[in-house]
Order: sequence, then structure tokens, then C-alpha cells
Amino acid sequence: MEPIRQYQFRPATMDDLPMVSTWQALPHVARWWDDDPVYDAADLADPRVSQWIVSMDGTPFGYLQDYDVHGWTDHHFSHLPPGARGIDQFIGPADMLGQGHGPGFIAQRMGDLFDAGAPLIAIDPHPDNTRAIAAYAKVGFRKQGAPRQTRWGLILPMAAHRRPV
Repeated sequence: MEPIRQYQFRPATMDDLPMVSTWQALPHVARWWDDDPVYDAADLADPRVSQWIVSMDGTPFGYLQDYDVHGWTDHHFSHLPPGARGIDQFIGPADMLGQGHGPGFIAQRMGDLFDAGAPLIAIDPHPDNTRAIAAYAKVGFRKQGAPRQTRWGLILPMAAHRRPV
């Protein structure tokens, strides 16, 4: 049985941007994430999006953002119920990959979002990102239709509901 890990989420700051940008440039992240800065000061002040640095035992290793899917009039998840949240994330250091951290911290953040009242959480990986899709399926995301083109690129829509306890 895998040990239960506890991850820490703290709000991202401008001081974190060099670290996050370094992670973003790594091949395993850059393949799926464009090279625009993940955020700037205006993004950090945007009430539609919560941006987090993910740590374990005090060591940062990941970035996660969750957002109001109704915050943009033309968002591809705007058909979802009120209160639904979307998430995006990546693991920075390559030595943290393949150890269950992705599903671990995603599930933990999903629990926080469900506890705060989100009826559903959506995610939109690139259809070729099979590693991410498998991780998302592990924590309850299911495909919601065929891949489709959006203004953010080609996506596979996926969604998760709170699992019964």
C-alpha cells in the first residue's frame, strides 16, 4: 500500500516566477505547456484564478492553478454547472515524476475544491499526453467527449465528480 502523502499548497508569488519558469522550460513540461510565462502580477490578482506552488516536506516541486470555468465568456467548459472549477498543473523537477505525486497532489486539491462547494472539476489535457490522462483517470476524471480545438489548443475534455466516501 502506498504511503499517504501530505502536500502543501501556498499561493504563488512573483518571487516564485523564476523557479516556475525554469520548470516550465524543462522538456517534460515544455512539450505540453506553451512558453508564455505561467503568470504575471495581473494574473496573480485575477479573482477567477487561484495559483499555487505545490510542496512536499517543505520542498516546492509543482505548480497548480484552479479557475472559475465561467470566468471567460468563450471558455470551453462554460457549459458546466455553476461553481465548477478547472485545473491545470505540472511537476517541475524530473526526479519527482513517476512516483505518484501528480495523482497525489491533484486528488488532495480536488478534495479542497469539493469541500469548498465545487460540484465538478474539469481538466483539459492534450489528447496525446497519455501520461497525464492516466494520472487524471486514476483520481476520478473521465473523458467528456472527443478531442477538440480551443483557443488554448487541442484538448481532451475530462471531468470529475466528488467520489462517495
